[in-house]
Amino acid sequence: MTFVDTNFFLRFLLADVTNQHNEAKEFFLKSADGKFSPFTSVIVFFEVYWVILGQFKKDKEKVIQTLKKILSLKFIEIENSDLLEKAVNIYAGSSLGLVDCYNLVYAKSKNAIDFKTFDKDLIKKLLKEKSS
Repeated sequence: MTFVDTNFFLRFLLADVTNQHNEAKEFFLKSADGKFSPFTSVIVFFEVYWVILGQFKKDKEKVIQTLKKILSLKFIEIENSDLLEKAVNIYAGSSLGLVDCYNLVYAKSKNAIDFKTFDKDLIKKLLKEKSS
C-alpha cells in the first residue's frame, strides 16, 4: 500500500507544478488500473480542503465538487470515507464549515448522547437535527 500525502493530491488537483502534476496523474492512472493501492487519512483530506478553499477563493460549489471527486475515486482508500461523504453533503447544504459537519457526523456515528460546543451555528444545527 502507498500513502498519499496532501501535497501529492494538491499537485494533481491544481496542476501548478507541471512535472509533479504529471507524476501524480501517472500514479493515479496506474492505481486505477490496480498497479498501486493508495490510501490516505482524514487529516490529509482536511488539509486538501483548507488549501483548495483558499485557492478557489472560497467558491464553495467548486470546493464541494473537488471533494466529491476525491471521494469518488474508489481506488484510493480514504480513512472514514463514509463519514466524510456524509459531512460533505451536510456542508453543501449548510453554513457550517466542513470540520463542524464532520464532527457532527462522527459524533452521531459514535452514538454520542451530547455534544459540547460554544459555536452558535453548530448549536442551531444540532437543535434542528434533534427536532427532526
